[in-house]
Amino acid sequence: MNEEDKKKYHDKYLQAKQKGVKFYPDIIYKDLLVTFAIFLLLIGLATFVGVASEPKADPSDSTYVPRPEWYFLFLFEFLKYIPGSLEWVGAAVIPAAAVILLFVWPFIDRNPKRHWTKRKIEIGVMFVIVLGIIALTIMAVVSTPPQVEAAVAGSLTEKILLGQDLYSVNCVECHGDEGAGGSVQGVEGMEGVILKAINTRDEMYTRDDKSLYDITDYGQQDLGMTPFGKGYGGALGPGDIDAIVAFMRYTWDDRSEIPAAVAAAGALPSLAPGQVASYDAQVSTIFKRFCVSCHRSGKKNNNYLMGNYDEVINSGDNAPDIIAGDMTSNMMRMLNREKIDAGNPMPLTKPLKPELVAIIQNWVMNGMPQTAEQAAAITPVGAEGTPQAPAAAVTPTIVVTPTITNTLTGSETPAPTATLPRITVRQTLTPSPTGPTPTGQSPSATPTP
Repeated sequence: MNEEDKKKYHDKYLQAKQKGVKFYPDIIYKDLLVTFAIFLLLIGLATFVGVASEPKADPSDSTYVPRPEWYFLFLFEFLKYIPGSLEWVGAAVIPAAAVILLFVWPFIDRNPKRHWTKRKIEIGVMFVIVLGIIALTIMAVVSTPPQVEAAVAGSLTEKILLGQDLYSVNCVECHGDEGAGGSVQGVEGMEGVILKAINTRDEMYTRDDKSLYDITDYGQQDLGMTPFGKGYGGALGPGDIDAIVAFMRYTWDDRSEIPAAVAAAGALPSLAPGQVASYDAQVSTIFKRFCVSCHRSGKKNNNYLMGNYDEVINSGDNAPDIIAGDMTSNMMRMLNREKIDAGNPMPLTKPLKPELVAIIQNWVMNGMPQTAEQAAAITPVGAEGTPQAPAAAVTPTIVVTPTITNTLTGSETPAPTATLPRITVRQTLTPSPTGPTPTGQSPSATPTP
């Protein structure tokens, strides 16, 4: 910069200063306003949008694809082009040099011109850098393999409900749906073993969450319980085991108050009078709670799977094991504690409660609808296969027939003598088009008092 340019720049600075626009407090005040507005925006995004949660870190999970946040993806992609022995150069030296260059650039570039047409080289270099960052980011996104999604519980309610589902799949066949234990049936290596209840005060009061976690993670191998943690060859990650522990603690420990939302969501299904059961609303909950633990892949179950509607209807070596309208199908006979060629009474350990069996019977007799909407459009069918209808309405009809009797005595003037009116009560039955006539009554019955 020559002396003439310096003088012009200094004069321009003095003119701006004379206008009263000072760095402090004027410019600082504007910067503070913008900074505060951005701060409020970030608080709002964090509160109302949030960040998608990921499962708890699991070093034993080889399926997880580690990736940085999107604004660092270009650096992540850049490392692909750096030889392994020089990775430290691409990861630390080059980014640090770029940041340092930005700090010292004002001391290197002494050009007083500010209009973009006077700074073509600088703008061109920055344009190439930004374009490279965008290109590397896109390449990183495209080349990233799909991440295996795992269930993540955000709130305590979600965590307990996730634990309930995981317990139903992994634990019910040995410990029972309510942790009551008993004789184990149908589990290889554990057949006939009597397990103690794990839902008692003795268990919940004497074991903290860390103990319950470790038992589930490592198992109790000397007692026959296999490990469930991925680090020991099981199928559950740390977040999954945490969820099971939360379910056990809040369900069986009377010192912990279970959230109302969990109690409502975890309640066993019921039917209102005249309601038709559906798979989605009622039956799937029963199957998940009592059946899926055994009837899933990898279990000895005649290849009968019960994870979804299609599997329930079509899977199994003896398919179909359940048939719409047929109360003698394999499943219904086994639920009613029959031992047949297709299998033993189900569930093996103890029978379902009668009200739950009744829900499944209702579902079968009404055509096994999948959704609640489909069930609502069906006319309920009774246990014998006939449409259920409301009872016949009885409409009493009162017929009044007055009777006049004249009595003459000798030459007396006839005087009318009135007796009490004769009242005839006639019951008229108005049955439903499909409803039965009440037993022992006839539509034309006319009792006379």
